[in-house]
Amino acid sequence: MMELNIGPHHPSTCGFRIKLFVEGEKIIKAELMIGYIHKGIEKIFENLNYIQGMILSHKIDNISPFSGSFSYVLAFEKLLDIQIPLRAQYIRVIISEFSRISSHLFWLGTFLNNLGFYLPSIFALRERERLNNLIEEVIPKGTLYLRIGGVARDLPSGWMERTLDFLEDFEKKVYQIEKTVYDNEFFILRTKDIGIINIDLALELSLTGPVLRGCGVAWDIRKVFPYSSYDNFDFKIPVGEKGDCYDRFFVRMEEIKESIKIIRQAIKNLPEGEIIAKDLDIIPPKTIPHFKVIAEGINIKEGEVYSSIESPRGEFGFYIVSKNSTKPHRVRIRSPSFYNLQVLEYILPGNSISDSIIIIGSLDVSPFEVDR
Repeated sequence: MMELNIGPHHPSTCGFRIKLFVEGEKIIKAELMIGYIHKGIEKIFENLNYIQGMILSHKIDNISPFSGSFSYVLAFEKLLDIQIPLRAQYIRVIISEFSRISSHLFWLGTFLNNLGFYLPSIFALRERERLNNLIEEVIPKGTLYLRIGGVARDLPSGWMERTLDFLEDFEKKVYQIEKTVYDNEFFILRTKDIGIINIDLALELSLTGPVLRGCGVAWDIRKVFPYSSYDNFDFKIPVGEKGDCYDRFFVRMEEIKESIKIIRQAIKNLPEGEIIAKDLDIIPPKTIPHFKVIAEGINIKEGEVYSSIESPRGEFGFYIVSKNSTKPHRVRIRSPSFYNLQVLEYILPGNSISDSIIIIGSLDVSPFEVDR
């Protein structure tokens, strides 16, 4: 038996390490090792006040930074018991779904590249750049957009019209990529019945997101525990059948289409009104006469709360314990990649070495979420 090391500097792992025990081309056993880019973020949260923590939450995942800040702000608002204006909730939904599409397109480009589908890979990454240009009109230079009680600024003039035009063209591009891939026998050969995750294993390991839905389980936080008015939107939960690489690919492609539907509904039904709650004891005005609130933070009464969202990779949650202070007593981050990654030790054995990179890529793991 031979040992084969993948990572932590391999482009498919980008921070974690897998030791494969192989006989010939067949994988017999896999050992997963993490911690190479551990940052101690949960402890850092305890040394920051709640407002400063918003900035840190934005940096947990480099591909989908909005997910961390969205989950954190929702938990913070639960502690404060703030009512969010409906317009702000709808804008949050729009940006959240754009973030989901952007993340899926990044995964799509890298996954197809690993398979050798270079042309559709370039198409996916090109569309992601077009989409990110729209996002940057609302959130310049990737700055923190969320605020306690709402959002930092309203949608720019003419942005909704430009977005609808983009979505009409983008939807056609998605179908073109699908046709290129689904009709290819080589793609079917490399993804069908490869890296199968059965439902019992998925539930035992607490998998979430497209990895869980690829197994046939219709679990989506947006439907099960609606937040930010997601219960006002009509969308489906795509699910797979076998839980293989093909099903995980299928689920993400369908989710892109469902996100397009949600954004269109949000733009069509976007209500008038404020974009941030009006509570001067908590939320600073645009000019800051009460500097103390910003310098020292907001004093939160004793309590604990858990809040989660459906991020592009699964359930992203924050558990916060407050002890009547301006800083949290304890912060626990529930990142989807940390749970989804552990399934590799179960599904890699029995497959060939050449399939290992495809299986790893199909999980869409963010090492920055894993090593928090």
